[in-house]
Parts: sequence; structure tokens; C-alpha cells
Amino acid sequence: MRHVIALDVGGTGMKAALVGADGALLHRARRATGRERGPDEVVAGILDFAAELHAYGAEHLGEGAAAAGVAVPGIVDEANGVAVYAANLGWRDVGLRRLLTGRLGGIPVALGHDVRTGGLAEGRIGAGRGADRYLFVALGTGIAGAIGVAGRVEAGAHGFAGEIGHVVVRPGGTPCPCGQRGCLERFASAAAVGEAWAAACGDPEADAADCAKAVTSGDPNAVRIWQQAVDALADGLVTALTLLDPRALIIGGGLAEAGETLFTPLRNAVRRRVTFQKLPDIVPAALGDTAGCLGAGLLAWDLLTTTDGTEVTP
Repeated sequence: MRHVIALDVGGTGMKAALVGADGALLHRARRATGRERGPDEVVAGILDFAAELHAYGAEHLGEGAAAAGVAVPGIVDEANGVAVYAANLGWRDVGLRRLLTGRLGGIPVALGHDVRTGGLAEGRIGAGRGADRYLFVALGTGIAGAIGVAGRVEAGAHGFAGEIGHVVVRPGGTPCPCGQRGCLERFASAAAVGEAWAAACGDPEADAADCAKAVTSGDPNAVRIWQQAVDALADGLVTALTLLDPRALIIGGGLAEAGETLFTPLRNAVRRRVTFQKLPDIVPAALGDTAGCLGAGLLAWDLLTTTDGTEVTP
């Protein structure tokens, strides 16, 4: 059965699948990234995992994978297949595509940025299906985005497109590790909300999910912190929709797990801010933590598909 390897590399774990042409997940696997062993061992682990997946396909599906797609965090040069930098994995300028192609017997390999790859899946087969233009925003430890246009995700001239978390929404505000002050992710990420709530409630273990629960119970401090985050996020999103005019805004990541505790005030806040702009649909992401892996599979199949949708043999 013809299939591809899909691999999503995270800071702590890797999720993988063998994906059929119809999108069916024919085999799934997980393993630790092993970042505590250092960047060279992380790369070795990725190569070993991919090789094991390739061997599994050959043994159980009658042939090895026809292509592979890999999503990784950090700065990614997708055109040249290089993982440029990832702070949480400690690597710099790793030619992952070349290494994987060599390890997998010469099959074509696509390398993608984790959030853009997840955004690709959300746009094609998830919450953005049918939208010709959309913005996917992941609210996690930081905030990152993916700009979807006609079934593709725009990486930008230098691989930095979609970094909405570093749009300045509060000039002169909280310092950001990027070197600016007042970046969106310092106010509206899951990490920022968790930090603010932990300080307010006096529990250093409290996180954004705890804050959301306190909001639903009417705690005034939680409501204040939550509304500040929503207002900052709305400011960032309105800037984005003014520039991009998307048909849909897809919100994912840890903060989005609060459901309507987030989406009802967020939709209202964005609606209050728009003037001439067209208000897009603001919807929760649909694919959860499988988005990166599914998107990696789409990247791999794209290598085997011509522009008219015809499958090709590499």
C-alpha cells in the first residue's frame, strides 16, 4: 500500500504516522525526543525513528514509504531543508532533509515549521477546510501563526511569516526574549496567562487552565487577567486581519482548550475593534495535537503530487 512517513518533532516528544493517499493513518507511533541528551542525539533519534517507520512500512504494508514529511520547531529554512535554530532542542543549521533522504534510501523529504505544518492541516482538513485564506494562531508557551492561501501556507521570504506573537501590542510593555517590549505573546499566550494567575492567586503551580476555571466561577482577579489577555489578543488579531484579510481565524493551542470561555469574549473584542475590515469567522482548531503530524503527511504527499492533483512516482 502506497504511503508516506509523517513525523512531528516536539520539545519533549515525537509523534509519527504512516499515512495513506486518502489520509488514512495506517500506523502510529510515539517516542521521547530526548533533548536532555543534547542536539546530536536528538538528530540521531529522529533519523532512527524515521528509519524504523520506513522498515515497518516495508514489512507490514508491502513497500517502504514513498516520501517523508517532518515538522520541527524553531527557525526552519523549508526551501533548503535546514533546521536553522531551535532553542528548546539546542540545534543550529542542521541539514535534516539531506540527512533523512540519505537514511531513507533517497526518497524525497519535506521539512516544515511545526506551527505552519499544523496550520496547513487545519486549513486543508480541519477547522479551515473550504477557506481559501485563513490565519491559524497557536496559543501555547508562545504564540505563532500560519498564513494559509489557496491550500498552501506562506513561509515568507526568510521563513519568518506568521510570527504574530512578536507583533507589539503594548509598546514599552513587558520585555520579550526576542529583544522587543510589549509583544503579544507576553500578554496572551498560555504561559503568560498562567504566570499572571499564579502570581495573583499565590500558587506557583497554577496555570492558564486554572485561570480559565476561576473565570467561570467568577473570581474577579481571574476575570481581570483573562480579559487583559483577550484584549491583547484581539489587538494582535485585528492587526493581522487588517493586513491579511483572512476568511477564517483558527485559534488553537493550550489557551483555546478553554472553549467558549475564550471564544465568546474574543469574538466580541474583535468585533468591537473592526471598522472597515471584514469580520472573519473565529473558530477553534479541530485537530488538536495531531495537527503537526497530519500536516507533515500532507507535506510528504505534496512531493508526490503534481499541480493538477495527479500522483507521481519519485
